[in-house]
Amino acid sequence: MTPALPNLTSIPPPWRLWLLAARPRTLPAAVAPVIIGTGVAVAEGGFWAPAALAAVLVALLLQIGANLANDVFDFRRGADTAARLGPPRVTQRGLIAPERVLRATWLTLGAALLPGLYLVLRGGWPILTLGLLAIVAALAYTGGPYPLGYNGLGEVAVFLFFGLIAVAGTAYVQTGDLTGLALAASIPIGGIATAILVVNNLRDLPTDRVAGKRTLAVRFGRRATITEYTALLGAAYLVPPLLWLADTLGPWAILPWLSLPIAIRLIRAIATESGPALNARLAGTARLQLIFAVLFGLGIAVS
Repeated sequence: MTPALPNLTSIPPPWRLWLLAARPRTLPAAVAPVIIGTGVAVAEGGFWAPAALAAVLVALLLQIGANLANDVFDFRRGADTAARLGPPRVTQRGLIAPERVLRATWLTLGAALLPGLYLVLRGGWPILTLGLLAIVAALAYTGGPYPLGYNGLGEVAVFLFFGLIAVAGTAYVQTGDLTGLALAASIPIGGIATAILVVNNLRDLPTDRVAGKRTLAVRFGRRATITEYTALLGAAYLVPPLLWLADTLGPWAILPWLSLPIAIRLIRAIATESGPALNARLAGTARLQLIFAVLFGLGIAVS
């Protein structure tokens, strides 16, 4: 498939093209679970700043690497076309050659190995295993013989890697322990990260169906997808008070409820909007995740 030729008079400078390819608006989703995991480490008396910083770097580089890989693989599989409803992709627009984007993917994922090595030295083989799985998932989400995002497994992958693994892993490399608090605290942030994907899939439902991308939105339709989004946000806001009621955390744990009005507005908007209008809701859900993470991480730390 040959991308449409761009208007050469309107091409941004190279650094802006690569910034576009990196998709900076998605990066808070990578940082949010590290904030929660660090809050757990503080609460458990094991906070270690160098490990927290290394976890942030690894998370950001893995996210950028996944974004670059998706840019290429979605184009090659025909999911990104001129009918795309989301923000522009550099490969589909012909702004950067697919081979260059793929090379940048490998360089970015390779760069993640540097801070990742420090985390492996602290956390041992469990962190090494999780790190390798994260790299495989970054590529396998839209690439390989059985791409997760094309076979209805996107939500599972996002919940695991942006929730359970990222939060528990961040806490583990600081405290050396895998605790019930780390696992429980990963549920809401993983749920909101998954909700970001759900908005994306809801927006792309018509074009994904044509491209043969069998997301859950394509499989079950618009109404079920809106219900899924609502359930994910609802579950996220249930966990903090449950941890308080279970006497696992103190009352500061319910700090994330300060962001509940944002979640309610998003749910109402998702139920009535479609197409490009959902781009704003996708960005809004990403902002909600970061706000929730800061409030919940703080609530855990001071509890």
